Amino acid sequence: QVQLVESGGGLVQAGGSLRLSCAASGDTTCFAAMAWYRQAPGKEREMVAVIITSGGSTKYADSVKDRFYISRDNTKNTLYLQMNSLKPEDTAVYYCNADCVRPDRYQEVWGQGTLVTVSS
Repeated sequence: QVQLVESGGGLVQAGGSLRLSCAASGDTTCFAAMAWYRQAPGKEREMVAVIITSGGSTKYADSVKDRFYISRDNTKNTLYLQMNSLKPEDTAVYYCNADCVRPDRYQEVWGQGTLVTVSS
């Protein structure tokens, strides 16, 4: 069974930085892509950044482009999100996500989330 566990959230002042981590366990060879999503209070969950396993290409939401960076360390089975120049509007619960694609089925895996609070 595949599991994702996020860490690294916390309280930071505007302009500061945080690095989120997502540790994956189980059979991660099925991961076609991994991503970070976030959900702010009263808002829908939105994609922040995604990294494709084959080739390592990345994509970012316009709101975080040039401030956030997604990376993956396959030797540690860990996904990262480096967040710089944080703004109060970045306050949200951040979730790690993986698309597990097997020949006979597809599974979308989610972590439990980690709270990021940016104070003004």
